[in-house]
Amino acid sequence: MSISQKRAIQNYRSRLSAQGLTRFEVLGRRDDRDLIRSVARRLAEKGPDASQLRAVVSQTITGRPPRKGGILAALRRSPLVGADLDLSRPREEGRKVAI
Repeated sequence: MSISQKRAIQNYRSRLSAQGLTRFEVLGRRDDRDLIRSVARRLAEKGPDASQLRAVVSQTITGRPPRKGGILAALRRSPLVGADLDLSRPREEGRKVAI
């Protein structure tokens, strides 16, 4: 491989890494190639469809129901936990409107 090809591959893989993606090899049956590629493509997307597919596949493989409390765990990891924020607002009556 030439130096420019190696550099192009390195740049491509660093862009993938910056997006949070990783390249890996999977062994499977020839008949499942398109299925595996489409599942991988869908899982790489960000959004509710990818999350739902991930949960269904994970539940199917492990045989266990999905874990509960994900939102609560995320809130507990928040950097604002224990920040003692004052979220109160002064009470104002508003302005008078002539009818």
